[in-house]
Amino acid sequence: MMIVVMIIQLRFTLLSLNDNISRQRTTAVWPEATAKPANRQNKTHEGDETLKRRRFGAQGVTLDDGIAHNSQSEEVMAYRDSSTFLKGTQSANPHNDYCQHFVDTGQRPQNFIRDVGIQDRFEEYPKLKELIKLKDELIHETATPPMYLKCDLLQYNLRELNGKFDVILIEPPLEEYQRSCGVTNTRFWSWEEIMKLEIEEVAAPRSFVFLWCGSSDGLDLGRQCLRKWGFRRCEDICWIKTNINNPSKVKNVEPRAVFQRTKEHCLMGIKGTVRRSTDGDFIHANVDIDLIISEEPPFGMMEKPEEIFHIIEHFCLGRRRLHLFGRDLTIRPGWLTLGPELTNSNLNTEAYNAHFNRTANDYLTGCTERIEALRPKSPPPKSALGGPSRGRGRGGIQRGRPPPV
Repeated sequence: MMIVVMIIQLRFTLLSLNDNISRQRTTAVWPEATAKPANRQNKTHEGDETLKRRRFGAQGVTLDDGIAHNSQSEEVMAYRDSSTFLKGTQSANPHNDYCQHFVDTGQRPQNFIRDVGIQDRFEEYPKLKELIKLKDELIHETATPPMYLKCDLLQYNLRELNGKFDVILIEPPLEEYQRSCGVTNTRFWSWEEIMKLEIEEVAAPRSFVFLWCGSSDGLDLGRQCLRKWGFRRCEDICWIKTNINNPSKVKNVEPRAVFQRTKEHCLMGIKGTVRRSTDGDFIHANVDIDLIISEEPPFGMMEKPEEIFHIIEHFCLGRRRLHLFGRDLTIRPGWLTLGPELTNSNLNTEAYNAHFNRTANDYLTGCTERIEALRPKSPPPKSALGGPSRGRGRGGIQRGRPPPV
């Protein structure tokens, strides 16, 4: 008897459960059938109807006399509110979510980095500010007059320069710039043509090369060029481009890129044996950083930041500087500029080489006691007597020029 009663109770329980499930399904699919408060029975407006259409369209349910609304036919609205992604408290202050700010406005995150200019960078570091000032004065005093030669580097033989160079800056017009920058008025070079440049013929035994290589396959092909010319890659200077003046420029992207490219690379190669602890006559390491942050040039132009010249001049004390693929805007005291886009020529190889032949160390800018005291240095090695070494190398802190008469 007890078993019969339990079976009957279980049956009624299952029937009640099925009834509740059916009622819940009806409520989920047809919310109109459920009871509503009296003050909302006659309250309908366009916003509720739109929400209802989206809900039924997402579930594939027929609405309005059998008309089906599929989710794919719904209007896609652009999302322009960053409040959900705010860091910290949910307030009107966007904090530092610069990635979402870029999505909303096109302003790149690097636009908000402070004190990126040469004039402002060392305001809070008086010793470095003094060091840069003294080095710029010395570079200006020892710079040769600017010389330049308009020539086709495909045909010109670099051996005709009759000299060796301590620093070579190469700024080739890459095919990448035609795709990403929209440049059409320039004859572009392939990496095979760049590799054929006889850089090894004009590089001094101790020398450096700086090669602008874009932001795509040039990173690998640029290393191959350095090896072919007899250099070893030692640094990678990165140019981070801001778009403060043109924040809406987000559609001019390289077609083969996966991400929006906002940087370029300048590979630095070294030839010979140069140690920062012993060759203080030739290099001053750690004066600058391997990062340049400046405004992107206007669309259709390939200009590079002028700061690359400051980095080179602060680092290498050699005065024999060669710039390939230069333009009228890049003609600079202390540099020999070659390129097909120059409008004039004034190169006299004998007069140019005469600037470096008066003494054995005349090809160096030299150094002063104050610069030597201020510049960053590695911990000096112990000498044979146990004392620290000054690390003056070949030439020490001498100016590298004969004393005035």
